[in-house]
Amino acid sequence: MTYAETLEYLYSQLPMFQRIGATGYKPGLQTTEKLAAAMGNPERRLRCVHVAGTNGKGSSSNLLAAVLQAAGYKTGLYTSPHLKEFTERIKVNGQDLTPDYLVQWVARWQPLFAELQPSFFEMCVALAFSYFAEEKVDVAIIEVGLGGRLDSTNIIRPLVSLITNISYDHQNLLGDTLPQIAAEKAGIIKSGVPVVISQTQPEVQAMFEQKAAAEGARLLFADQHYRTELVRVPAPDEDSQQLLFTVDGHPLLDDVTLGLVGDYQRLNLPGVLATLDELRQQGFVIPEEAVREGLRDIRRLTGFRGRWTILGHRPLVVCDTGHNEAGIRFIVQQLARLSQRHLHFVLGVVNDKDVTKMLALLPKSATYYFCQASIPRALPATELAERAAEVGLRGQVYGPVPVAVAAARAAADPDDVVFIGGSTFVVADLEEL
Repeated sequence: MTYAETLEYLYSQLPMFQRIGATGYKPGLQTTEKLAAAMGNPERRLRCVHVAGTNGKGSSSNLLAAVLQAAGYKTGLYTSPHLKEFTERIKVNGQDLTPDYLVQWVARWQPLFAELQPSFFEMCVALAFSYFAEEKVDVAIIEVGLGGRLDSTNIIRPLVSLITNISYDHQNLLGDTLPQIAAEKAGIIKSGVPVVISQTQPEVQAMFEQKAAAEGARLLFADQHYRTELVRVPAPDEDSQQLLFTVDGHPLLDDVTLGLVGDYQRLNLPGVLATLDELRQQGFVIPEEAVREGLRDIRRLTGFRGRWTILGHRPLVVCDTGHNEAGIRFIVQQLARLSQRHLHFVLGVVNDKDVTKMLALLPKSATYYFCQASIPRALPATELAERAAEVGLRGQVYGPVPVAVAAARAAADPDDVVFIGGSTFVVADLEEL
């Protein structure tokens, strides 16, 4: 098959949660374990960091990878979903998986797929482990796809586990309460493997403490030791922020440039710093300059994009992939700090989210441009507009994302702000990203 035919095979023959939702989700590790065994268990040849959480796991994974690359380690990075191209999911030192490797790998293992009938995600995980093992990476950062306990990535035994944040998302699959969701995330905690929790959250703290104690895993709540302070408030059009780090009240690093702007990134950094220190304890050499370079140059080093990304000026145009209640809350706080005459909000969501809670957080003074991402799982823009109207949000239905963005840009004055978000897949549909 050609590369295009291979992608078509993957998307059409195997269930894909990101496109179709819950019917594409296949919890459990048995099929992944069979796939890995047939391929010679490549995951056992990898030194890994396993990253779970509701919000922040993608950013934290990219930050860790960037620092380790800057420290000279050949670094694998597995994340999902992709924004533009399937091969973005699997990177070595910031370079995407090669299309040729994907074509050859799928062709080689098609008979096995026919036998085991793996899900799309199970196949992606096996692909990542195979590629990283063949590339002989020094370390691999593995982001959980959904949950943790039953996620396909959970067949690894990592050097350290990182859990970033617990909030409401995928309740239909993970549970309706924060402790239930935390229990699924805590499923990545393994016997004797140290675990770092980025944020202390009283509602779920005991869940992590109990799981870590049961597994004999050393547990650290990173934000109780590592602190990040903003040196100065960045201008609206800046694409970086200046930070100061302390540990247990003592200076750690000053005047650090973080090449990401979202306020919420400062919640991820304690977990990242603690994980790097854990890796140092296990023999990794990560000098201060590598930390500075990795945090500053994350976009160049890993190709990370979509998190509070500035797409234009006058009007200021920003996109962000935040897509659940906690993520939207941070976005609204960030938008409120921008000096703006009027906010134009291009909004699209998927059909399995609790959109009522999300919509209730959004500013009623904004003008909304309701859109629909180009995936089957997208909530129709007309239905989104109806739901939004119920909580007092007003705007027009535009259908495809590029049409909505063009309308918002055309309507905005130079001193206005255009924001685009509500779903990873809305951002993925942006022509200018």
